[in-house]
Amino acid sequence: MAKTVNLKTLGITVKDVIRNAPPSRLYEHGLRNEPGTAIASSGALIAMSGEKTGRSPGDKRIVKEPSSQDDVWWGPVNIEIDEHVFMINRERAIDYLNTRPQLYVVDGFAGWDPEYRIKVRVICSRAYHALFMNNMLIRPTREELENFGEPDYTIINAGAFSANRYTSGMTSKTSVNLHFGRQEFVILGTEYAGEMKKGVFTIMHYLMPRAGVLSMHCSANQSKSGDDLAIFFGLSGTGKTTLSADPNRLLIGDDEHCWTDKGVFNIEGGCYAKAIDLSAEDEPEIFNAIRFGAVLENVVFERATRTVDFHDTSITENTRASYPIEHIPNAKIPCVGGHPNNVILLTCDAFGVLPPVSRLTPEQAMYHFISGYTAKVAGTEVGVTEPEATFSACFGSPFLVWHPTKYAEMLAEKLRQTGAQTWLVNTGWTGGPYGVGRRMSIKHTRAIIDAIHSGALRDAPTEVDSLFGIAVPTEVEGVPPEVLRPRSTWTDKSAFDATSKKLALLFAANFAKYEAKASDEIRNAGPKI
Repeated sequence: MAKTVNLKTLGITVKDVIRNAPPSRLYEHGLRNEPGTAIASSGALIAMSGEKTGRSPGDKRIVKEPSSQDDVWWGPVNIEIDEHVFMINRERAIDYLNTRPQLYVVDGFAGWDPEYRIKVRVICSRAYHALFMNNMLIRPTREELENFGEPDYTIINAGAFSANRYTSGMTSKTSVNLHFGRQEFVILGTEYAGEMKKGVFTIMHYLMPRAGVLSMHCSANQSKSGDDLAIFFGLSGTGKTTLSADPNRLLIGDDEHCWTDKGVFNIEGGCYAKAIDLSAEDEPEIFNAIRFGAVLENVVFERATRTVDFHDTSITENTRASYPIEHIPNAKIPCVGGHPNNVILLTCDAFGVLPPVSRLTPEQAMYHFISGYTAKVAGTEVGVTEPEATFSACFGSPFLVWHPTKYAEMLAEKLRQTGAQTWLVNTGWTGGPYGVGRRMSIKHTRAIIDAIHSGALRDAPTEVDSLFGIAVPTEVEGVPPEVLRPRSTWTDKSAFDATSKKLALLFAANFAKYEAKASDEIRNAGPKI
């Protein structure tokens, strides 16, 4: 539907605005006006994000202003800029948008619980960005759209236009700026759509703890009977989307959630799945969700047949698919659920020494949550070309606004209140480190997750790892016993022991940053070096 939207308060004067257009209209304009876009044989829109094919966390800035400055965890994650620099970037973005013959405006909600949801408006110049955010935000009903009113936050996306790198505080031509006081998010110098999605998540990561609600970088699903709910923490590439898209369970969401006194709700209206090596056999729900209305980002395809090659990484390994959550046939709408029975911490261990599953005590759960050990997977961020060991607090450090201990303390309280069991699941390497071993079998991981859901692992026999102190199940139906004991999969046992100690020392060095605010119980829950 085409409408004239009053954007004069932002300084935007362009009159030809398409607001909340249906996918058919966005496809039409995208193909006509944007070189490089195409329609896949499945009906999905194919788009290229240009030079940036991943997020640029080093270019994210938050304005230091009175309403929020005492709450923000300032440092390398939340780098400060002053109001004057923000206004320069904002004006540059608006000036660019005013040169465009046509703009897209998408109004939507973040948060499925009406008590906590916020209204978000996206203003952009690319049809694919509008369709992407139409997928990722919760789509208002016609009545809600007519009565939408003024948004709580506005995203001004001028990503096709560069920031001025000589402006104070800029380190490149990319600039991603968030102003909590003005409730605005400005993008320059990157057309990667994920910046908008994670910008909304960062906003919710700030607002929800202020309201006493735990915001989480996790996926969630529940049994069809509704008596078992699980959440999966993990960074991109660890399996949050894949493992939550289970045909035998109801999907609540694949990436961003909040945990209230009532239970869990999804922040988003869609899913953003990694498409590398996607197949109908291994991930049928995601594969079949990529149809009309979906967006494929940075994939390679055969132009004659419009068939996508999901194995081709010549553009990037961070190929992506965005689709409305309704494209998953067993999605739970509205996307809300009760309290979790199981909390699963997903890690992609590039060293290949952590077991595929271990049962954690509450203290160990907090230690590993604060540590957030995983590996950055190639392509997820600019400059990452192969898996790289890293620690990301709360399994989502790039999106945290408050100090990590605030989120950790809130999770600890939820675990105490509900009695949920926490598990550490390694979807990374087995038989050796990256370059020597192999990636954990999806079938084995699914068998482990099934055993967690069924309750079979709660009482399964375990062995305590002498170095990491975690309880490792020795029997899981469908998983060879030697796979459960990572040392058994290595040919060189002495190399395994040395690598295990190396990882344990990395854990200890990383946790030293948080020791001052951690209890003795949590400090003692780490590796026994």
